Amino acid sequence: MLAQQEEFENLDAERLKGKKILFSNAPADGHFNPLTGLAKYLQELGCDVRWYASGIFKDKLQRLAIPYFPYVNAKDINVSNLEEVFPHRQEIQDPAEKLNFDLLHFFGKRAPEYFEDLTTIRREFPFDLLIADSLFTAIPLVKEKMKIPVIAIGIVPLAEDSADLAPYGMGMLPAKTDEQREEYKDLHDLVTGTVFKESVDVFDEILKGYDIQMPRSFLFNLLIKSSTLYLQIGTPSFEYDRKDIGGNVKFIGALLPYGEQADQKPWFDERLIAYQKVILVTQGTADKDPTKLLKRVIDVYKGTNVLVVGTIGGGQAALLRKEYAYEEMAENVIIEDYIPFEQVMPYADVFITNGGYGGVLLSIKNHLPMVAAGVHEGKIEVCSRVGFFELGIDLQTETPSGEAIKDAVDKIFADGKYKSNITKLSGEINGYNGNLAATYHVAHLLGAAEPALKSI
Repeated sequence: MLAQQEEFENLDAERLKGKKILFSNAPADGHFNPLTGLAKYLQELGCDVRWYASGIFKDKLQRLAIPYFPYVNAKDINVSNLEEVFPHRQEIQDPAEKLNFDLLHFFGKRAPEYFEDLTTIRREFPFDLLIADSLFTAIPLVKEKMKIPVIAIGIVPLAEDSADLAPYGMGMLPAKTDEQREEYKDLHDLVTGTVFKESVDVFDEILKGYDIQMPRSFLFNLLIKSSTLYLQIGTPSFEYDRKDIGGNVKFIGALLPYGEQADQKPWFDERLIAYQKVILVTQGTADKDPTKLLKRVIDVYKGTNVLVVGTIGGGQAALLRKEYAYEEMAENVIIEDYIPFEQVMPYADVFITNGGYGGVLLSIKNHLPMVAAGVHEGKIEVCSRVGFFELGIDLQTETPSGEAIKDAVDKIFADGKYKSNITKLSGEINGYNGNLAATYHVAHLLGAAEPALKSI
């Protein structure tokens, strides 16, 4: 990382002061949280930072002291109300069908609404740069019609199309032979021509409506290709090798949510040091069904000499605590709505995760082996990488049996390769300063740094 640090010396922070930067994101916590640390970092350097977002983030942005622009023309369809707005979505079981639905209704069709709001905002706040998560669908509209640079932050594994890989979202491993590459080429054609044809066609028509000509493509890939710079959270060693990576793609290490860096009330429980083995388990912030993962882990380990620390969104922690309080042997179970993972992971021995990318990167930073159990919302790609790089075990399902979970945990305890592999990778990811790396690229685009070299 020495070359990277030398390039950062070319960054003139004084020339960043007063630059107007607008942040935005698809309306889900995993798309918002990773950007908050960078937003505050730029704000503290003197940039005029503001944020266009769903109403679900209004309170958070107020606490961050970042001026907030609400949705006006955009329908506020977000991770909290998605199944209320589209009740039949929860009946979709096929991962590809569900992803196509989300690409169409949650992402694609919102782009013109976002752009209309952004056009109004720019009259009040003539931003010099848009920084958005990689699935914010107004990216090509802002870049091509407003003629300003857009930085996309890759908050999921690199979703760019490649001749060496199957289509993103299938969770398939890299091709090893030319024959496999031909098979993957056929799959790419199938994705755009059949499986995701509806969402691909709809977004293609949206772009044509703005007289934007781009090759017809899977949405994730198109947004990467259309961004001025694509800053991928993570490191090259946690990404599949590919010969055709885009020239606008740069790795920046981890980006931590601001709340995990700022002063906050420490979380600690004496049981963390009382038990020899500690398992941390999460279902993320969106999945509200505790029977998928959390309850299965608790039921396997309750009353044992293994401490289970679990988190679940939707305000269900109190209900689960009450449920397990009636059982005599649940003293080794801690359930919370939210726990700062970086305060628990140093005590943990295994992280059982639904495949949220931010949590997985934190696990790597803390050299904590994983059991991964996720499929939908692209989590299959995160979990596949956990298994491929042998950082843990990919269970290849969202609803593993308790026996499968225990077998995987036992295997990690018994085989030191998982701990060894993740410790090695943690050295790479901890060698990055995510905020500084991203800021260098911001400064380059805004004329406050020398051109970036290939090492970043």
